[in-house]
Amino acid sequence: MRIVHTAARPALDNGFRSCADPAACNRICARLGPGSVQNFFWRWFYRLPSPFTAADLRAGYAYDLAVRQFEVADTRVFDRPQSGRAFFEGLIRDHLDIGRPQQVVLLFKRERLPRKVGSFSTKVLTKGVDPQVSCSYKSSRIKQYLKEGRALRNETVICNTRDFGIGRRVTTDNWRALRAVGDSANQRLCDAQAQDAAPAPDVVTLGQVTRPTKTSDGLHAPALCFGDPRVMALLAALVGFSHVLVGFQNRQLVSLVATLLDQPYGHRQATYDLRRLRRKGLIFRVPSSQRYQLTPVGSAVAVLFLKAHGRVLSQGVRFRKFVADRANDCGLPIWGSRQSLVRLAGRSNRSRSRTRSTSVSTARSTLPR
Repeated sequence: MRIVHTAARPALDNGFRSCADPAACNRICARLGPGSVQNFFWRWFYRLPSPFTAADLRAGYAYDLAVRQFEVADTRVFDRPQSGRAFFEGLIRDHLDIGRPQQVVLLFKRERLPRKVGSFSTKVLTKGVDPQVSCSYKSSRIKQYLKEGRALRNETVICNTRDFGIGRRVTTDNWRALRAVGDSANQRLCDAQAQDAAPAPDVVTLGQVTRPTKTSDGLHAPALCFGDPRVMALLAALVGFSHVLVGFQNRQLVSLVATLLDQPYGHRQATYDLRRLRRKGLIFRVPSSQRYQLTPVGSAVAVLFLKAHGRVLSQGVRFRKFVADRANDCGLPIWGSRQSLVRLAGRSNRSRSRTRSTSVSTARSTLPR
């Protein structure tokens, strides 16, 4: 398949920046399949040296193609290229605590020579530094980055089809299954990131989550109390981007929650938490597997709880403690922090006015008479 880039279809480094008919462009690109790959191989097979002789070919010996690496890409072009970099850097900054990345990597556009000494580091993101978001599962990964400063590129790279229970042969069924895995992973990553800007759940939904309820089958669904350390650690473990590809299992949840909770957390506790999350409708079980995925409601609730607890409640408690410490240092009563804050502000203003008047008097005294 060959598409010529013209003025009507400007190129975007292995992609299309724009086109007059996007639907027709998608249909053309969708023609790529196992038949196209096999035709390409056999067209070059007769031009390249081969260990098979003519007798071998007549006897039925031939090559059978297998998938070594399968990549599914999704490119979303910004209408305003100048806002693309700001959007992507803001996305990384906002998801440092929501997405729970294990590490943050900056890629520098410079060649590192063997004779070059010193470290490569920076304190700010400037031109020539490309931030990336990468999620890995076994030998496969999702990579998200900003292409040419104007398009958000999501790439799902499947290096071993057996990781997803799919065969390696280049057949129509395997091709469709791999394409479905890649499309689903790219879309789930974008949906998980979009939850940061989505509206908060309604009051009824929050009441059902934070209070004991019953399912439609009459099963008891325990409450998920906001602010409870175990609940907050559980939700923080669920929103990790590492679950985008295939979800998470009981043993993965045990490891993540135990790290965040900083206290013993076993498989029985994880089983109990998974049960109440399912009955609350926050997760669902992937068919024919022991893996789970977040529902849209579960993702919205988790993001709201984590942002409210980490960015509002914790900051308020920290500020209240700061006011109490300053009031104690100034000899003001600790209880009634609001009154202490007002008195503390009054003292600061008076001290500033005294400093200002002293500096003015000093300046006047030094003037020549």
